[in-house]
Amino acid sequence: MTEKRRLLTGDRPTGKLHLGHYVGSLANRVRLQDAYRCYFLIADLHMLTTKPTRDDVEKIGANAHSMVLDYLAAGIDPRKSAIYLQSEVHEVFEMNLFFEMLVTVPRLSRLPSLKDMARAASLEEMPFGLLGYPVLQAADILLPRAHLVPVGKDNVAHVEITREIARRFNNLYDEVFPIPDVLVSETPTLVGTDGQAKMSKSLNNAIFLSDDEKTVRKKVFSMYTDPNRIRADIPGRVDGNPVFIYHDVFNPNKAEVADLKARYRAGKVGDVEVKEKLAIAINNFLDPLRERRAYYESQSGIVEEVIYDGTMHTREVAQETLLAMRKAMGLTGVWNHIRRKSEKRRQKLAKAQIED
Repeated sequence: MTEKRRLLTGDRPTGKLHLGHYVGSLANRVRLQDAYRCYFLIADLHMLTTKPTRDDVEKIGANAHSMVLDYLAAGIDPRKSAIYLQSEVHEVFEMNLFFEMLVTVPRLSRLPSLKDMARAASLEEMPFGLLGYPVLQAADILLPRAHLVPVGKDNVAHVEITREIARRFNNLYDEVFPIPDVLVSETPTLVGTDGQAKMSKSLNNAIFLSDDEKTVRKKVFSMYTDPNRIRADIPGRVDGNPVFIYHDVFNPNKAEVADLKARYRAGKVGDVEVKEKLAIAINNFLDPLRERRAYYESQSGIVEEVIYDGTMHTREVAQETLLAMRKAMGLTGVWNHIRRKSEKRRQKLAKAQIED
């Protein structure tokens, strides 16, 4: 039987996941988990690049629990996918070190996303760890020798760094790594409920996968629409209107969406009706997630068991990859030579003592 190709992606454990995470990456993970052997990392090491305090670290456990619960509620099956804690797969540290030798500082400095991350974290200067963020990502991706990486649009350039590192390693040493492909969602980014920026926990413009029906309705009714439309009989703008962006993504009744758009453009429907139907659509979308969440929440310890089993499995895979790397680089030969010479000397000395 042909072994499945491998997929890797993950999230930093900084809190609950929202609809933007779902359309940006989670939907692809769920869709592909039957076709690929999937690895989903809880990227706690990456979190330290912008949140390194003791207080931040102490939140990792609760945040990881919440995030994995979101994974399971979204439909990720732990029998098909390994969900693991990044910092407990120690081989990634060694791989990260090796890969740092294969990329230059100017190449990393050209990534605008790193500067954006520094600004978002209110960092006056770029920490070394943040500059090396894409190198650690390369270690994550190549650790299970992944063939596919589903990511949001802002991480595409980072995966290109991984591809460059994999090619350079293979050319310098041996063909250890596949060159991973990137997969961007059909909806790579989702505007927040404020209509000003992409959905984000820190901007308070997110609808979370764990929100209840009442909370979703409240957030939908607070959404930004067309600022020039102060009455229902004024023709409104549909393109770029967050409410209709969400209808296109989450309302499966395309005839209803088309009718709402036509009437909105003609000034024949109010925001209340448009938002009411959107709230219904999003709640219908979230209902199966709520049902699965309730099941997993009722099973004490199951989330931790999923993380533990996934981490132990990933450790085994990581050891195989690291051994293949060290062999290709010739590092095992160096150590084996030292070990053999040392053992030979010990045996010789022991024999001489016996003869004396």
